[in-house]
Amino acid sequence: MYWGIYAASPQEGVSPDLGVAVAKKLAKRAVDRNRLKRMIRELFWTAQATTLNKDVVVKLKKPIGRETRGRLRKKEKDLLRSQISGLI
Repeated sequence: MYWGIYAASPQEGVSPDLGVAVAKKLAKRAVDRNRLKRMIRELFWTAQATTLNKDVVVKLKKPIGRETRGRLRKKEKDLLRSQISGLI
């Protein structure tokens, strides 16, 4: 599992918040880090629109892109997307 997810119930009357942590040590290229963050935000917003009503922090736990010289391939992106949607 690449991701850790932490959830807490928000305060009354406040919309849920999202925190994303993608360390430079785990995803070397800024392009990959930004792409991951955009992907997480997109999944969070779709989940928030349906059922999610918690504050969520998503953290990258394992390095990615090492086998592909630091670049995210489609296979890795699909795997990460399925893992994140399973967590949220």
